[in-house]
Amino acid sequence: MSIGEILAVLRRRWYVMVPLTLISLLAGAHLYRSVPVAYQSQSSVALLDSTAVAELAPAFGNPIANAGGSLVVTADVLIRTLSGTDAARDLQGIGVTDPYTVGFAANTSGPMLTLTVTGTDRANVLEETNKLTAFAGETLNALQAAAKVKPAYMVQTAPVVLPQTPVPQMKSRYQQVLGVVILGTTAAFVLSFLTDSLLAALRRRRAAGAAPARGRGRRKPWGRQLDATALLSGYLALAFFIPSNLTLPGMGGVGTPANVFALLCLFWYLAAWITGRIRPAPGTRLPRVVMCLLAFSVLGSYLANAMRGSSHKEILAADRGLIGLLVWVSLVVLVSAGIQDRERLDVLLRRAVVMGSVVAAIGFYDFFTATNVADSISIPGLQSSVAQITTLDRGSFTRPRATTAQPLEFGGMLAILLPFAVQQAFDPVRRHLRAWRRWAPVALMGGALPLTVSRTSIIGALIVVLVMVLRWKPERRWAAIGLLMGSVACFKVIIPGLIGTITALFASFVSNSDSSTQARTVKYSAIVPYLTERPLFGRGFGTFLPELFFFTDNQYMLTLAEMGLVGLLALLVLLFAGIHQGGAIRRLARTESDRELGQAFFASALVSLVIAATFDALSFPMFAGVFFLTIAAGGSYLGFIRRTAPKPSTVESPCSSTSPQPTADRSRVPAR
Repeated sequence: MSIGEILAVLRRRWYVMVPLTLISLLAGAHLYRSVPVAYQSQSSVALLDSTAVAELAPAFGNPIANAGGSLVVTADVLIRTLSGTDAARDLQGIGVTDPYTVGFAANTSGPMLTLTVTGTDRANVLEETNKLTAFAGETLNALQAAAKVKPAYMVQTAPVVLPQTPVPQMKSRYQQVLGVVILGTTAAFVLSFLTDSLLAALRRRRAAGAAPARGRGRRKPWGRQLDATALLSGYLALAFFIPSNLTLPGMGGVGTPANVFALLCLFWYLAAWITGRIRPAPGTRLPRVVMCLLAFSVLGSYLANAMRGSSHKEILAADRGLIGLLVWVSLVVLVSAGIQDRERLDVLLRRAVVMGSVVAAIGFYDFFTATNVADSISIPGLQSSVAQITTLDRGSFTRPRATTAQPLEFGGMLAILLPFAVQQAFDPVRRHLRAWRRWAPVALMGGALPLTVSRTSIIGALIVVLVMVLRWKPERRWAAIGLLMGSVACFKVIIPGLIGTITALFASFVSNSDSSTQARTVKYSAIVPYLTERPLFGRGFGTFLPELFFFTDNQYMLTLAEMGLVGLLALLVLLFAGIHQGGAIRRLARTESDRELGQAFFASALVSLVIAATFDALSFPMFAGVFFLTIAAGGSYLGFIRRTAPKPSTVESPCSSTSPQPTADRSRVPAR
């Protein structure tokens, strides 16, 4: 469906689009005038060790009683106590009736707390902040007294930032107004196309035959036909070449230009689907079904977050989580239901590999120049969603991230694209190309993985090698093993110390002497209280913010905290569905090229399954976008393969029959 056709439908059904849009604008204006301005005041307090810290403190059997221990634990206990219902009831008794939050101060690893009060009365908010600050010190003393801590060993609170003058929170007000306007405009858009489709169907039933269409004449630029492959190519270009940390103001990490473009593409698909221009291809239902399960768990966690009296930051984070879900749904629907031609799907996957190899090349530049190209990119209208991004080092090496937000995202994204680069290099369709054009993506992606100096990248690369190489014929397998050994030797000569640093990483992991590994494993037990509190749907998707809680560095642990057991089950079903799709493609394929393609999907999904335990993968927009795109592409390829696979033999028809439309010889007809 072209842009000209979309505009023509909106012009024909102006009596639907215009009134509903005006109603949404009037509703937004009324909301702006009727909703009072919220004011917010903050204060910060630090915990100070006892005056008797020089002496060994007695063990009272309670972490908060250990004055000589880690005050971060004491601060965490105090935060949990102040966030409980008993503390809220006591605060209401002294006049703190407005919503408040207590959490660790941002960008600090010490025992420093930030207390925030939000309300509509400026003077009352300031008074309540003073009362909350004093109540925090009283609560800490009461906890220690209940633990029978002697006064000499008591931890004290010291105000670092006094209660600040309340400032208006216009951002939340604008977000509410904008949400109403967007909802109304979206409803008008969908209803316009639905009305046009219903009226067109009614005209077809009334008329015996359709009148011949009038000549269109010269096609205007906006009248050119768009397809899902072209739109998804635009999404990939925005995702790969605009740094992930640059987002639209007020939308947080999900407000990247690529995500916004994906949401607009979802409107395009809805318009084409409602008017009957696109129908999902047969046999491509699996990615959409498993995506529905994930969407159900996200919506359940959103309701759970709304029912538990969460803070304002958590509410906004849950709203951003819904936006992220819509982006993922858009990618899955566009790939699995919007692409009707096998050749166009080949083109999309090839473009993803080429763009990924360009990002890998940028990573090479970052590594050898000890800089980051993304830091020098500034786009008007976009702002960084991360407070400060610095170049990360490990050992004596700079860890590249190219246009991604973090080296782990950089390595993870390349690891799930590497199997397709290998498959395309061996694809008979591309034999007419020069060798360097076929193998350059493999060399760039595979070579960039060790440069991240991370276990995640090396594990991903090893999985790709084990899954892909072991299924090859002996002559190709031994040649690949020799090439890999030669590559390791080249890295050892060209970049002295890199292989040793990577080896030391795994050695420290095995011996449990690595500080980063210990920090991650300690956090696993810290997730248990949040899981036991809300075991089914969690606290809300996207609400486990590092500034309020801590980094999990594990997607499965993060999913347990945010979406509970239901969310974890939905995520695992999605991952195993990707593995199943790869295996089914290989099993049903009629050509060696398609069998290798199925093995590539199998390897990519298995990489995602494993490395999701090493970092919070779905929190990074580029990795998440490529992950859902490959999952949906696997389901679409499986549908194409099933429609051309031989039918099983029966008693009536002992000879297996083939589809009436056999697969073309892909070794002779290259995809455009």
